[in-house]
Amino acid sequence: MNPPKVDDLDYIHFLVAAQKEFTCTEASRSYPEEEDAPAHDAFTRLLQRRPPDTEALWQEAEPAVEKGEGLLILDDTTLDKPYANEIEHVTWHWSGKHGEVVKDINLLTLLWRGSSEEPPSEETSSETSSEEEDSEEEREPHVPCDFRLYKKDGKTKNEHFREMALTASDRGFDPEYVVFDSWYSGLDNLKKIRDLEWKFFTRLEKNRKVNPDDTYNQQIREIDVPEEGRKVHLKGFGFVRVFRTVSTNGDAEEEESEEKKVQYWATNDLEMTEEKREELARRAWGVETYHRRLKQYCGAEKSQCQSAEAQHNHIQMSIRAFLRLELHRVETAISFYESKTAIIREAIRAYLADPTHVLPSCA
Repeated sequence: MNPPKVDDLDYIHFLVAAQKEFTCTEASRSYPEEEDAPAHDAFTRLLQRRPPDTEALWQEAEPAVEKGEGLLILDDTTLDKPYANEIEHVTWHWSGKHGEVVKDINLLTLLWRGSSEEPPSEETSSETSSEEEDSEEEREPHVPCDFRLYKKDGKTKNEHFREMALTASDRGFDPEYVVFDSWYSGLDNLKKIRDLEWKFFTRLEKNRKVNPDDTYNQQIREIDVPEEGRKVHLKGFGFVRVFRTVSTNGDAEEEESEEKKVQYWATNDLEMTEEKREELARRAWGVETYHRRLKQYCGAEKSQCQSAEAQHNHIQMSIRAFLRLELHRVETAISFYESKTAIIREAIRAYLADPTHVLPSCA
């Protein structure tokens, strides 16, 4: 049997350098000219022969994390596949970005975010947009350590949550907090984090039942929550500290809109202050920056491979490409955009010295 012509690093470096096209065909076209250069089938076979696990990602991510500090953030995102009819893993999911059900692959990531080297600016709040965060070029690393692809005929997203939390514990993590959205704030997940002796920070839906004064359970939106938070008993779990915030974005004149802006937060750290809550909410936004950069710069949703194994491995190597760009950003303060643009700048310079697309002379 002939040895493989390409390996993981060939494909990952292609993803780092690619600008618009992130396909096996483009990978073969971009390969250095040499005798017996790999065809696109070589890259397709690479994606199909790799084991569909996340161990390779962890081997590269482990040296970049401090297991006893920082945050573990778990969140999911949709990788849009609007025209995919034959691609495995593609199903219909609700997309917060589109505000409707769309065809996509649902990606869950466990992201480690390190401690900030510099305190946040006074202007930064929990509602900071991804664009504002980018402009500040924060130096906290965002390190993806694990991921899962959700399939409706397999494990639920909450089962993936608990599995990744247990795997992180087995790998030696002892984070400051585990941060996740209200989708994952069910009792089984909260109890799993408590069993691991970790502190969590999450959002709660407005109808979650709490007992504020040792009388009876009522929906959290029905109780008074002061700015400094309030200790309550969460039904089925135990005591937590809850906070209430109101977003300043949107139209404040409509009651329905105003209701949607209210958010409830909960933690098993009963001594948490409002200042700490605001800091954690700001840092947790980093997972949205990760999602956007993974799609925009690493081509996570651009593969046209049809098999589940190939899609899984393309996404895995996209995340590993993100890791390289991210660690370079932290070390040099050079943005993803500039890093990728610098790769093609020399080719543009060479073209400008000898352009080929010219109009015929009129002389």
